[in-house]
Amino acid sequence: MKKKIALFASGSGTNAENIFRSFESHPNIEVAMLISNKANAGVWERFQHIPISKIIISKNDLSSQEFLAQLASVDYIILAGFLLLIPPKLIRAYPNKIINIHPSLLPKYGGKGMYGDHVHEAVLEHKESESGITIHLVNEEYDKGRILFQAKCIVDTSDTIERLRAKIHGLEMDYFPKVIENYILESRS
Repeated sequence: MKKKIALFASGSGTNAENIFRSFESHPNIEVAMLISNKANAGVWERFQHIPISKIIISKNDLSSQEFLAQLASVDYIILAGFLLLIPPKLIRAYPNKIINIHPSLLPKYGGKGMYGDHVHEAVLEHKESESGITIHLVNEEYDKGRILFQAKCIVDTSDTIERLRAKIHGLEMDYFPKVIENYILESRS
């Protein structure tokens, strides 16, 4: 039986699409569902011809019994640019089975409001010499769950937000699907 994952996304969907493509022919893992809290998110366009379940939710839906029932066939939740805090009820339903990616080397530049360019701007303002990605399990606090993996990149003094964003995005594309795969396969044994 394949392990089924649900992708949660709020934005353009590049990470979600990359994850879907990485598992499209996988013998043990399948992307079964796409969930977003934004009806106009770019992720919908990327997935318009992909035949998986697609659900638009509100913040309140995340804690509803109806939504948990819709997720019943899913084994893991992957947050691929999902900007809402996951409520305790959903975390309890999926203990150690919700994985997030963050565009900094946590614990630096994490927490409420720290996402996307806000993170890159803070890294540059503090004249950090390196940044990177953190892939972690989700708990009840923003960006505080157990770290599964980090990858670093050099921050040059000439870097702009756009250049740093591109470096971080490259790390996300390279590592996020691999870390998800390793975690799920190791959890199976």
